[in-house]
Amino acid sequence: MDIDPDFDIELKLLLEGIYLKYQHDFRHYAVASLRRRVRLAMDRFGCATVSQLQDKVLRDPALCSQMLRFLTVQVSEMFRDPGYFRAVREHVVPALQTYPSFKVWIAGCSTGEEVWSMAILLEEEGVLDRSVIYATDINPDALKTAEAGVYPVERLAQFSASYQAAGGKGSLSDYYTAAYGSAMFQQRLKRKVVFADHSLATDSVFSETHFISCRNVLIYFNLALQNRAVGLFKDSLVRRGFLGLGTKESLRLTDYARDFREAVPHERIYQRE
Repeated sequence: MDIDPDFDIELKLLLEGIYLKYQHDFRHYAVASLRRRVRLAMDRFGCATVSQLQDKVLRDPALCSQMLRFLTVQVSEMFRDPGYFRAVREHVVPALQTYPSFKVWIAGCSTGEEVWSMAILLEEEGVLDRSVIYATDINPDALKTAEAGVYPVERLAQFSASYQAAGGKGSLSDYYTAAYGSAMFQQRLKRKVVFADHSLATDSVFSETHFISCRNVLIYFNLALQNRAVGLFKDSLVRRGFLGLGTKESLRLTDYARDFREAVPHERIYQRE
């Protein structure tokens, strides 16, 4: 698709307006991705131009909340990329077991599939009760879905296959109850989970952590925002703490590459020096 200079000018104004009025900062997200998502929002809200969309968003806070579904990426699965979770079991959990208690931060948790996956994994490894899991996102609607732990039953076959491939020690069905087309995961699994609003673009470190999982989030940031986010992770992690990224993400181009070593290179798991 050809790049429209006027579209990009209006896009910058939209993002600036959202930041000034609602303090949600998307100004340093990758432009190509933003173009696609804003066009989808324009279609959804019946706007011929970005300026029309901006007018609606700035005058209607409820519509801004709906816009977050377009500006943030809501794509997730339980035990997504099973090799990653197997590596967490085999390489990260043994280190976490050496602490009397530890904290895990799942940054950009979206609708919570990774949160529930991590809780199940830690439960099976016998360390959930020694943990605190911080599950953060900037989208309040996504956080509500994450905390509820209710997902369509048609997704369970894929969830279950990934759970087994990730080294699951039983059956995923041990952890949920299915009825009326939905599956609710056992609420006891979130007994050590804290759900909270947090922006990697504007907020600061809130806790010392031992393991941070932030997967498929940095790919939507430009380099400046990637540097900010990784800087937060470095400041949050204890020495020798672990950082997990998505399969297409790397620390190589960031300012903090030398502050981490590759712990499990093929699964993008790093350890702070």
